[in-house]
This record gives sequence, structure tokens and C-alpha cells, in this order.
Amino acid sequence: MGKNLIQQRRGRKSGRFRARSFAAAGEARLKNKSSYEVIDLINSPGHTAPLARVKYDDNTHGLLIAAEGVYVGRKYGIGGQAAVTHGNALPLKAIPEGTPIFNIENRPGDGGMFVKSSGVAAKLVSRTEAGVTVKLPSKRNKTFNPECKAIVGVVAGGGRPEKPFLKAGNKHKAMHARNKYYPIVSGSAMNAVAHPFGNKRSLRKSKAKPTGKHAPPGRKVGAIGAKRTGRKR
Repeated sequence: MGKNLIQQRRGRKSGRFRARSFAAAGEARLKNKSSYEVIDLINSPGHTAPLARVKYDDNTHGLLIAAEGVYVGRKYGIGGQAAVTHGNALPLKAIPEGTPIFNIENRPGDGGMFVKSSGVAAKLVSRTEAGVTVKLPSKRNKTFNPECKAIVGVVAGGGRPEKPFLKAGNKHKAMHARNKYYPIVSGSAMNAVAHPFGNKRSLRKSKAKPTGKHAPPGRKVGAIGAKRTGRKR
């Protein structure tokens, strides 16, 4: 008897392979208020950036992606009347071109969906009749509704990926905290029972690839139903 491939077991979405979302501090979304005050800066295992625990003007509390330079006790504005300074949240129509922004809403009022990783920022490029064009950290331009809000500044926690892990144990702990699949083992390094490419007889695997479209699930690895294989000549 063989055994299920690792990608098959992960695809079943069992608890063993799910993200540890319950360990996160909460959902970081911007509420539709007029101002907020930072009452604490915290670390969340589910986010790469530091989070700010905030109190809004109506005494409700929430979490926000922290901007670089914010500190506990300071108040920040929300809306078109707020100044264009780091930490304030304004609609895109009120932000000058070339301003770094993050936590951009996809639709007005959704709290922010884009540019939320540590150390990143987008840049407002231009305004047209179709909407406001923003250059994302991926260098891709995306057009947004002018009423969508964004926070001015850069996400805190810049330089996080630059520190080397140095040891495999440190990498393991970092991946384990977020329940990431680590280490990634190639199919040719596995035993024959665990993968169609695996055995200890040789590096050349018989019937390795390509495989047909109508092959059974356990055979569908590598090039599936490929029209051609090999390098182009």
C-alpha cells in the first residue's frame, strides 16, 4: 500500500495544516470614525507588522497596522479634513500624488485590504476619470475608487526579512509558529512509498513524467498532460 502524497494531505484542510489564525491578536481593520488614539503597540503571530491597539473617538477599540513613527498616546485623524502626515487615514482623493500610503481599502469602508506587510508602502501615481492609480510594492499599478481610504506613511517593522536565521532550528521555530510547511522535501529524495518520484535505486525515476490527464490521483505529480516537455529549441 502506498500513502497519500503530502500535497493531497494538505489539500484536505485538516487542522494539522491550517494556519494558526486563533493565535493572532485579531483583525486589523480601519473603522469609519473621525479619529483614533494609539494606546498600545503589540506583536501578533499572525501578522508580519507590529499592530497598534487604538481607541476611536466614540470610545470603541480596535487594531490597526502600525505606521512607522507612531507612538503611544498620540491622536491621529481619519477623513478628508485630516492633515497629510504619517498615521492619518484619508480618502485617496485627498492625498497628493507621490505620497507613500498603506492599508488601502479595496471598496470604501472595508477597512483596508492592500499593502499591510512590514516595511512596505505604495505610492499614489495619478488621478483619472476612472479613479485613482496607485503603484503597489509589486510595481503593479492598480486603480481604486477615490473614496477608498488609506493610511499615510510606511508600515512599521521594515528590515524584518534582512536578519539571517543562521540555524535551521531558528527557521523551524519561525515556520512552526505560523504552521508553515517546512522543510520542503523534493519528491526524488523521498522513499518510493511516499512519492512516485521516490526510491533509493537511482536518481532516474521510471515513469516519472509526464503523466496523463486520466491518471489516478496518486500519479498526478510533475508534468500533468503536458503537450511537450524539455527545453525549447
